[in-house]
Amino acid sequence: MYDSILLVPLMPLIGFLILSLAGSKIKNEKIVGIIGSSAILISFLVIVNLIFTASSNHLEEPAIVKLYTWFSAGDFSVDISYQVDQLSLFFGAIITGVGFLIHVYSIGYMHGDRRFHQFFSYLNLFVFMMLNLVLASNFLLTFLGWEGVGLASYLLIGFWYDQKFQGFRITWTGDAANKAFIMNRVGDFGMLVAIFLTFTTFGTLEYSSISDLALASKDIYYDSNMTLAITLLIFLGCTGKSAQIPLAGWLPDAMAGPTSVSALIHAATMVTAGVFLIARNNVLFALSPDSLMTVGVVGAVTAILAASVGLVQNDIKKVLAYSTVSQLGFMFAALGVGQFTAGLFHTMTHAFFKACLFLGAGSVIHGMHHEQDIKKMGGLRKYMPHTFKTFYIATLAIAGIPFFSGFFSKDEILFTTYKGNYFIYTLLVIAAVFTAFYMFRLVYLTFYGKERFDAANHTPHESPGTMTGVLWALAGLSILGGFLNVPHIIGHYIGNFPSLLHDWFHPVFGSAQKILAHGEHSVPEYQEWLLMMFATILAVGSWQLARAWYRSDENWTPARNLVAKFPVLYKTLWEKWYLDQGYFKFVVDPVIKSSRSFFWKILDVSIIDGLVNGLGTVTKGLSGVVRRFQTGVVQAYAGLMIFGIIIILYIMVK
Repeated sequence: MYDSILLVPLMPLIGFLILSLAGSKIKNEKIVGIIGSSAILISFLVIVNLIFTASSNHLEEPAIVKLYTWFSAGDFSVDISYQVDQLSLFFGAIITGVGFLIHVYSIGYMHGDRRFHQFFSYLNLFVFMMLNLVLASNFLLTFLGWEGVGLASYLLIGFWYDQKFQGFRITWTGDAANKAFIMNRVGDFGMLVAIFLTFTTFGTLEYSSISDLALASKDIYYDSNMTLAITLLIFLGCTGKSAQIPLAGWLPDAMAGPTSVSALIHAATMVTAGVFLIARNNVLFALSPDSLMTVGVVGAVTAILAASVGLVQNDIKKVLAYSTVSQLGFMFAALGVGQFTAGLFHTMTHAFFKACLFLGAGSVIHGMHHEQDIKKMGGLRKYMPHTFKTFYIATLAIAGIPFFSGFFSKDEILFTTYKGNYFIYTLLVIAAVFTAFYMFRLVYLTFYGKERFDAANHTPHESPGTMTGVLWALAGLSILGGFLNVPHIIGHYIGNFPSLLHDWFHPVFGSAQKILAHGEHSVPEYQEWLLMMFATILAVGSWQLARAWYRSDENWTPARNLVAKFPVLYKTLWEKWYLDQGYFKFVVDPVIKSSRSFFWKILDVSIIDGLVNGLGTVTKGLSGVVRRFQTGVVQAYAGLMIFGIIIILYIMVK
């Protein structure tokens, strides 16, 4: 019944192989774009069909579809198999749906690029690996996809490897790709050790078997050291892929890649891999309260720190990059208080409005002839009306303005964290205020005010239909996407509108929710209304403050006065809380210094090379001694033979 799931990762793989092997021979860009986009569209349609099938059949237990046995050793074997359940279908729909729109957008955005076919082959490879990550039925196949998206993101971030890029100790886009790849390996080490510990503990790597075994012996595994170790190591991997503190520094520099790459990797897919992995192992995390608390606190701290950095950024893509880090913090905070559905709901709405924002930024950059500094823009709404309207809609969504998608998902996170942990709730409220402010600051500096660009030499222009059409599709999802999970207190007043995602995810998270049921306090309905109104007032207030300060160039004075009054704070935010400097001071530079002074000069040159060279010297000396007996005189050899025979006879006689 669910065998068609095999087509979902197969189609992007076929697209990748065609474009990699024969793409250079296809001279027509539209054909290349159609091949790459169609592969993702077919996968999306298959996923949609499976969603309807699972809904109509009331799928309660995951369906495992085995392709073949990967390898076996004794009693241990690993299959290439896919798990069909509500979680894998949910992520598969986001990856292929948003991925398809980004592929279509890229046809216009990458027009004229000398490696057009290669770009689409990399996009298909990325989607293939990401689908393996979320559809896998076991840890090992997930890890294959996990590493695969690392490779594909490296290729995409560094696609324009010969272009300069401004960053801390970064000069080229290739440097940014290296940074992303290397920092993710740190988190991947934690993921790998977690896999080893999981197999040692449960004797299997299959997700469903691990959950069943953990639930069957939950008295043993609840709050145990082994469960704590496994979940914290999994979370270490998640901090790398999903750019959480302390491994968040790679994502803003990953903006070196084409903007459609930023939308695909950093809005809808790769950065949500960590959210997926925690959700997939929800039973293990529910059995480890300390790990959940760590996830929630790290997420909340990441949310507020990244949002504060976004307040002062002037690069249009870096504002959105830090916004992504912050929004991922919201998702992890929701997971940390045990509200898995709330975190995934925000994952979905974020995919819609952040993809729209990134692609809108790409449209601005495209229309502004590759200019990214918002201080050099202004007044673009009359030149780029479609980009402006869609960007504004997505901004309303991310700011949490009623009744756009972000309002529903962010409000649910704030409400659930309020019930679960006041400290996390407070940090997220402040981060939400910052979010609304810096996003509308971005809108007003980019699209309003005076034209701060050289119109004589560079007249802005609207993007082609392949790009603006995608923007409108994502803007529509940014408006309507939130209605998939309307809060009960609102749905009750509009005809008992259901919370579809809560019902959809119940088979996946039901067991974990029973374990966590005692961890939150109840909130009366009137208080929920007050919390919702409070969040809305803060969002609208931040919007209006940004409007007052940045809508007109003459009104920048209050912001400039704040910078002059708090220069140290501004400098700290401008330097991104000195996170990169910390990496280099405490990790990179000590490693390089110790590598040169000890590992190279002492360990490598003196010890290892000394040992090798010493053995060579000894061998050479001994061979020189032995060589003296090899005179080439036959009489000498005969004499030695006779001498040897005499010695042997003497020994035998004696």
